[in-house]
Amino acid sequence: MHGAHEVLQAIAIVLCVAAVTTVLFQKLRQPVVLGYILAGLVVGPFVPIPLVANPDVVTTLSELGVILLMFSLGLEFSLRKLFSVGFTAGVTAVIQCSIMVWLGFVVGRAFGWTTLESLFTGALIAISSTTIIAKAFDEQGIKGKLRELVVGVLIVEDLIAVLLMATLTAISTGAGLNVTDLTLTTGKLVAFLVGLVAVGLFIIPRAMRAVIKLNRPETTLVTSVGICFAVALLAQSFGYSVALGAFLAGSLVAESGEEKLVEHLVQPVRDMFAAIFFVSVGMLINPELIVEHWAAILVLTGVVILGKLISVTLGAFLTGNGTRTSVQAGMSLAQIGEFSFIIAGLGLSLKATGSFIYPVAVAVSAITTLTTPLLIKVSGPVATWVDRKLPKPLQTFVTLYGTWVERLRQAPRRETLGAGVRRLIRLLVLDAVLLVTLVIGTTMSAERMAGFVETRTGLDEDVSKNVILGGAVLLAVPFILGVIGIARRLGATLAEAALPARKDGKLDLAVAPRRVLLVTLQVGIILLVGIPIVVVTQPFLKGATGPLIVLALVGALGVAFWRGATNLHGHVRAGAQVIVAALAAQSHSKEPGGDEHALDHVQGLLPGLGAPASVRLEEKSPVAGKTLAQVNLRGLTGATVLAIQRGEESVSVPTAQEVLQVGDVLALTGTCEAVDAAKALLTGPTTPSVPPPEVPPNEEAHAHG
Repeated sequence: MHGAHEVLQAIAIVLCVAAVTTVLFQKLRQPVVLGYILAGLVVGPFVPIPLVANPDVVTTLSELGVILLMFSLGLEFSLRKLFSVGFTAGVTAVIQCSIMVWLGFVVGRAFGWTTLESLFTGALIAISSTTIIAKAFDEQGIKGKLRELVVGVLIVEDLIAVLLMATLTAISTGAGLNVTDLTLTTGKLVAFLVGLVAVGLFIIPRAMRAVIKLNRPETTLVTSVGICFAVALLAQSFGYSVALGAFLAGSLVAESGEEKLVEHLVQPVRDMFAAIFFVSVGMLINPELIVEHWAAILVLTGVVILGKLISVTLGAFLTGNGTRTSVQAGMSLAQIGEFSFIIAGLGLSLKATGSFIYPVAVAVSAITTLTTPLLIKVSGPVATWVDRKLPKPLQTFVTLYGTWVERLRQAPRRETLGAGVRRLIRLLVLDAVLLVTLVIGTTMSAERMAGFVETRTGLDEDVSKNVILGGAVLLAVPFILGVIGIARRLGATLAEAALPARKDGKLDLAVAPRRVLLVTLQVGIILLVGIPIVVVTQPFLKGATGPLIVLALVGALGVAFWRGATNLHGHVRAGAQVIVAALAAQSHSKEPGGDEHALDHVQGLLPGLGAPASVRLEEKSPVAGKTLAQVNLRGLTGATVLAIQRGEESVSVPTAQEVLQVGDVLALTGTCEAVDAAKALLTGPTTPSVPPPEVPPNEEAHAHG
């Protein structure tokens, strides 16, 4: 137990030093999180400054900051909102965590660390920091779709972290990769979540509404924080993260409909303890250990930033988010934090890793904590730059892919999740499990089987081993081909649901977009299945056989994708001529208000072009007189201008240098959200129904629409 004097002294030192450093950083217009970390370095035990706070006391207090931050984050996410991003967040998190675990394992082996140390390294760099991101988002006012996606991914990552720790514990204690135990662990986690949500929905929202009716703010605050800590403690007692419990508590309180009031009351308490958490991170930075392991720290820092940026961007885009949101999500999640410390500590307690793993994890976390606010701040301009540098066929594909995923989600459930799709998914999982079992079983029993072959046939040891490995490869081929074949069938089924083929024998104008969508879905399915297979089997294999197979498959599909994207670009140019004709016909009809309905019939003629919509530029339009490059419509909203009708003139697929004029009628395509945001941007702030896109006000726009 900590004495009252120790606690008071630690709080006084931490908060006073943090106050000075955060004022300094605010004067310098830098994120205050960096000021907290600097304060931690000052009051920590590793810098010769006579201001040392008790690390144990500060760490204990920092746990309260994690809990309150997660509770506040949960208040923004009702369970309905969380479920709405569940699929997107789940796929993105699985792809990201799988890639990062594999990269961490490869880096560990490259530095000569043991297999277990490398596995722990992969696990600890796979999980991003919810606390750091929540604070950075609050400071920079990040809201809307980006925040929802990132928080959804973080929650799924926390669940994955629980499974990773259970698996690593089993391996480290000699229990090995037991499928039964892993299934049991997953089942317990799901049962805990379902039970907590079911009981919580029945009790917590009603209780909160009853307390709020008393109209006593202090009572509301005490009740809210009490629920927060009670659910966090419940989660911890079941062996799960207090952060997960606190987030669920916030989500359950949000179901009362009074989340804004509760958030306002909790915010001051949350901010104080969150400050202590970030100071505690700074206190863990040991300059001597950083110097000793500088190479590993720099390499892992680069792997975390680049690996998470690429893997999250890829996963987010494949699930239907646009280029801008995907890139911003990738740059937001490029750090590690509190879960990394837990995993590193687990390795030490199990004696599975050397003592160097923990300080390396702390150093990487500290550096990526410093870079996170900057990466989030520049993510908008970077996303704009990425969009501007994409080749024309890819720009066209990026715009339309979101509309196809949107149509897939809106398709009748019997088409998207029918018996056929569920059967294909089961077969895909079965082939993957059998392939993993074959690889692991062969590598673990190769010596014994080779001895058996040598005894029975008289072959020497090397030849016997080659016979066993050759037989395993032959047995693995049908499973690999099965995964490829099922991925193609599943992709074709989903592509058909999004862009149905014509049944009347007439020309099918959705062939080109359907072909590209099919290849893209195949790539996504193979990555979603292939990367976890590589991660699980890599510790048992020598060399890079698994990754090379996945890369070869993705490369072959990439060639097919590029051909399809090029054909799609030509398809869109031809479709733009149809849109120009529709706009020209409407301009001659003189029907009042007809601009909004001029393209209603085009979607039926050109199903692969989404749902084209038209908007007229009035005199009050803020974009009149600007080029499409200056407006940066696609970079900011995700919508693309397919055609422009200007009086008697028509422009099909306008270039970036096309100057917009008053009276122009623009044909837009993209997701419903993108088109609405584009209309708001083109017509100005007076449009009441749709808020303008979330972009920093000082961001320069360079890409064309």
